[in-house]
Amino acid sequence: SQLTGTLDIPSRVTTIGMRAFAGCSGFDGGLTISSSVTTIAYGAFENCSGLTGTLTIPSGVTKIGGYAFNGCSELSSLQFEAGSELTNIAECAFQGCTGLTGTLDIPSSVTTIEAYAFKDCSGLTGLTIPSGVTTIGGGHSMVAAD
Repeated sequence: SQLTGTLDIPSRVTTIGMRAFAGCSGFDGGLTISSSVTTIAYGAFENCSGLTGTLTIPSGVTKIGGYAFNGCSELSSLQFEAGSELTNIAECAFQGCTGLTGTLDIPSSVTTIEAYAFKDCSGLTGLTIPSGVTTIGGGHSMVAAD
């Protein structure tokens, strides 16, 4: 059966595993990730197209896995908690998040943004990349294909 409504990740959870909620398009009440979470694995919320509202990444998350939020087209905003320890945004992590708008400020702790991390995020008008970033995935545009 399809999961629907609001998804609240409780405080006892530290890892959201690989493809844990992939394809659950009914989370129209939003997503709250507990501050205890440190890992968002590969494809954790991939193609959760009904996921709406603001996604806040807790400060303790150090890596957002590849394809973690790929295809979450209804997300309207992405925020990072103050004091973020995030260092890596993996490949295709937010690819196809077409509902994101405005300018996105990447936390100053980030050192690596892998290929296609924000590909086809056509609603973003800007992306602020911190000075500590030493690697940006190559080959193609990070934001939108021409």
